[in-house]
Amino acid sequence: MSLQIELEHVRKALIVRLRGELDHHTAETVRVKMEEAIEKGSAAHVILSLKELNFMDSSGLGVILGRYKQVTAKGGKMVVCDVSPAVYRLFEMSGFFKILAFQENERLAVSSLEVVS
Repeated sequence: MSLQIELEHVRKALIVRLRGELDHHTAETVRVKMEEAIEKGSAAHVILSLKELNFMDSSGLGVILGRYKQVTAKGGKMVVCDVSPAVYRLFEMSGFFKILAFQENERLAVSSLEVVS
């Protein structure tokens, strides 16, 4: 299965929606697209919506950690939302809950960043 990436700017946040599988075959594409959007856009924060991500491996964790470092180096925050049980377990085992903010859905993620009017 492949991966679809949807990018949307909402106020000061870049929402990244991933659908499919984030693995060693697709990680580089995600890295490049997110990196470019963060550098070229006016977004201070990133919301990573994983509602339709049905598989992720350590390559995906590496991409997320790298973009987390990129965003926080610029003074921004990263929020992950809509995490499936399988991906949630991977985050749990890797210790990502200690560094990343998690919200139940996109609306709560946006609200948590105080980017809504």
